[in-house]
Amino acid sequence: AQCCTAAFIALFFTRFWLISVLYAAWWFIDRETPRKGGRRIHAIRNSVVWRYMRDYFPITLVKTAELDPRQNYLMGFHPHGVLAAGAFINFCTEASGFSTLFPGITPHLMMLSLWFRIPFFREYVMSGGLVSSDKESASYVLQRPEGGNVLAIIVGGAQEALDARPGSYTLLLKNRKGFVRLAIEHGTSLVPIFSFGENDLFEQVRNPKGSWLRQLQHRLQQVMGISLPLFHARGIFQYSFGLVPFRRPVYTVVGKPIPVQRKHSPSKEDVDQVHQKYLNELSKLFEEHKAKYNIPEDKHLEFI
Repeated sequence: AQCCTAAFIALFFTRFWLISVLYAAWWFIDRETPRKGGRRIHAIRNSVVWRYMRDYFPITLVKTAELDPRQNYLMGFHPHGVLAAGAFINFCTEASGFSTLFPGITPHLMMLSLWFRIPFFREYVMSGGLVSSDKESASYVLQRPEGGNVLAIIVGGAQEALDARPGSYTLLLKNRKGFVRLAIEHGTSLVPIFSFGENDLFEQVRNPKGSWLRQLQHRLQQVMGISLPLFHARGIFQYSFGLVPFRRPVYTVVGKPIPVQRKHSPSKEDVDQVHQKYLNELSKLFEEHKAKYNIPEDKHLEFI
């Protein structure tokens, strides 16, 4: 992202300044596209690079129920992890075979709006199916009458990344209900997803709640909109220290749809009821599959 911004500015001071001028004009004309379903490029989604990335960990997409291509769905992805590698590979590329597992379904993954303000980089992220993380963008996808659209939201967001470390099953979800209200307003079924192994890809510097580091990270998140976990893993040619993620398997398990009755103005009680059902189904999904992925029997999801 920084390189794209630097290149955009640097071109103004070269004989190729017209490239930046024309791009700035295009950027202005095209500014609403991230809120209108984005602009995916299938050649980029199908690039062999993503298959190498999938095989590095490896990352596997696991289907547990059919999705009707005549319906739209809102998927909640958990946990965020440090880099949300599972969410990217499974929903922004075809490396794990999303379109084969769920024929007739087009996935869209929400991303912080600020990333779509970065010149050139915005074109790259949209090419994979990423869309802006605001209500207008979500509604555009969920209300498409032809159906066959999935809106995936990493519910815990950047803040949840601060708890991402091996053996952690803490989800920032207890008071996150906006996605539930959105589903009720559009009558869209909710689909819980748990990505086993997502938190195992990096170690993180100890930052318990109340510590000076955690307070600093929260302050920076409030200012910048993104969290800054201090993570480390392995190096390129050695396994003791570095920023390259560990080679540990990730299994992204897609649960069954939770039917939601449409209400244009849902009450707090309506939202709370569906939210609790979602928590129950997500916990059930975790409990039913944890033994397959070597999660200890005494480990359970914790919602904060």
